[in-house]
Amino acid sequence: MKPDGRPLAITVVRDRADLKAFIGMTRKLYADDPAWIQPLTFERLQALDPRRNPALRHMEMACWMVHRGPEIVGRISCQINGEHLRQYHDDTAHFGFFEAIDDPEVIELLLDTAEIWARERGMKRLQGPFTLSINEESGLLVDGFDTPPYLMMPHGKPYYRARLEELGYRKAKDLIAFHFDVTVPWPPAARRLLERTARITDLTVRPLDMKRFDEEIALICDIFNDAWSKNWNFIPFDEEAIHHMGKAMRPIVSEKCFAIAELGGRPVAMAVTLPDINTAIRDLDGRLFPFGFAKLLWRLRVTGLRRWRMPLMGVRREIQGTLKGAAAALRVIDEIRSHHRSQGVEEGELSWLLEDNRPVLDMVTTVGGRAYKTYRVFERDLV
Repeated sequence: MKPDGRPLAITVVRDRADLKAFIGMTRKLYADDPAWIQPLTFERLQALDPRRNPALRHMEMACWMVHRGPEIVGRISCQINGEHLRQYHDDTAHFGFFEAIDDPEVIELLLDTAEIWARERGMKRLQGPFTLSINEESGLLVDGFDTPPYLMMPHGKPYYRARLEELGYRKAKDLIAFHFDVTVPWPPAARRLLERTARITDLTVRPLDMKRFDEEIALICDIFNDAWSKNWNFIPFDEEAIHHMGKAMRPIVSEKCFAIAELGGRPVAMAVTLPDINTAIRDLDGRLFPFGFAKLLWRLRVTGLRRWRMPLMGVRREIQGTLKGAAAALRVIDEIRSHHRSQGVEEGELSWLLEDNRPVLDMVTTVGGRAYKTYRVFERDLV
């Protein structure tokens, strides 16, 4: 879509009809992009419903659309995350759901509106994109536009970066996604490291106990909260978020989608994989009816998916930087990789990792991960 000179108008999203238009505007925007996957409308509506998404209960949020005549040419959200402010006390608001045609006037109007809204509420910095928080879709794609995104990972337009920089937004942090070819053997360095760690006899790895599903999900989140507690912008999973995540995952996973490492019988590391639902919905255009639901079920339960994403992996801080910590991380990755390879999975993604988390970046590279997408979080001072 190109600018055509008609005047712009910006409106607040107020009701379900507005939300559907807000979600659906990307259909036309990405009509010529073969890597784009339109999200399921019903899922996005649930994500934006405070009754269904507990994360919204900690946020004050507004969404806007820019119109040129009858056409929607841009959208954005701005949210003040109470959990983030309690953690960091930094007067930072976040923007998200950022999409627009390549028109500097449209993009400036979107960001100006979000900035004014945040400034009126006492915020001193705007950071993003986060849709809706750092525990969901994070960052603006700045490298790796030629392949479709995995589940819960954003896509984007190549011109977004330049337009944000023109408005004074600067890099806050890069997030790196790693691709794995599951069909090839472990690299020699990884095999040597596995052989070395095999000598740690009190380290064992087990799958999730599905009979204790809720308790096990809580355990995984406890390890994650500890492992990531000192990471940039980290927000811990609370009890509501844990329950919500478990409820969402349970229909699409089995026990071997999870690996829990125990050292002397104590859980110290974990990894979680999810089927890349994007593969199954790519041709549905965001719609489950009249035939999309049947297609999705068939692909999930009969034909199976060949792409999986590892969104969560962590090692308790007390053993990070030690041989046992490295062994625990390697063993949970190996356990899940071996399972998926036996099921015919061909490729996977481990995402995302902070650009400056050097020990983990090096380990992932050692075991065959290839950095192939970069997502950038931008920020701008509001004072």
